[in-house]
Amino acid sequence: MKKIVFYSLFFILVFSLTCYSVLSGVDLSRMFFYIREADDRYIILSILCVLIYILGESVVIKYLLGTRMIQVPFGHCCLYSFIGFFYSCITPSASGGQPMQVVAMRKDRIPVAVSTVILAIVTITYKLVLVVIGLAVMVIRPSGVIGYLDQVQWLIYLGLILNVVCILAFIAMIFDQNLVRKMMEFCMKLLTRIHLIRDPQKLYQRLERVLEQYQGTAEYFSDHKEAVIHAFLITFIQRLALFSVTWLCYRSLHLEGTSAFTVITLQAMVAVAVDMMPLPGGMGISETLFMVIFLPVFGNQQLHAGMILSRGISYYTQLLISGFMTVAASLILKRKE
Repeated sequence: MKKIVFYSLFFILVFSLTCYSVLSGVDLSRMFFYIREADDRYIILSILCVLIYILGESVVIKYLLGTRMIQVPFGHCCLYSFIGFFYSCITPSASGGQPMQVVAMRKDRIPVAVSTVILAIVTITYKLVLVVIGLAVMVIRPSGVIGYLDQVQWLIYLGLILNVVCILAFIAMIFDQNLVRKMMEFCMKLLTRIHLIRDPQKLYQRLERVLEQYQGTAEYFSDHKEAVIHAFLITFIQRLALFSVTWLCYRSLHLEGTSAFTVITLQAMVAVAVDMMPLPGGMGISETLFMVIFLPVFGNQQLHAGMILSRGISYYTQLLISGFMTVAASLILKRKE
């Protein structure tokens, strides 16, 4: 509860600062005029894309649990996803989603050893999709896309590096835990010498508990390679659904001239840049990047309206839906337990 209160207050603080920095000096009456004139059909489609994005993870969880001969109602898998996305939205670097999903799955009598393996694969494929898209764009450098990214390429490279490091850390925990132990021992000794850590033993015990949870993941990878590939493909479609929200918002403002491929790819690059940032939902940096990258797409007049619609639906609507369903999940799973 203390963590939830802390994350909630932190979320409110970051949200307030974001609103002030992004909307300061903006003609709000003109911005809301464009929003009111937006085509409702595209807005509804964009909300459906958010639901596809959330429930796409439910499909992956249901499928991977099935490979372990664990049958859970699809509705409960949807609840796990809503819980995960809600806590990911309000915690820095989306760090709170997976632990809360493990708790929810335990209420359905899914062992922690199983849920951790499943969620590790979900996380790896989730980040791998971003890395694949980001590398493809930065290596191929499509002419219709790369020109929009000139001012922010360093942030994209930073995001790629951080995501690759995160994936490598997961792989090391899965396939070479001794290497992880040696690296952590070295880091803890170094930090202890410079007095940044007072109790290295406590941290080492916590590391051991984390490593224990991932002991069965290497075996799963070797026995279910095809399932992991399928999970990656579903996750790819899932993420494209969310990136499509920006293009649908673009069309809702009666704009045209920029292809769906360009807008969706640009939104994917924003996600690459902010995914590992220590802010809930990449708040602040996502809005700033949007206004830099999409200025030539939406134009000066409708840039802020496009940003409010895109972020409002892809992030804040996702947060509200997930929050409401998280409350419902707490009641449903508690009754089941």
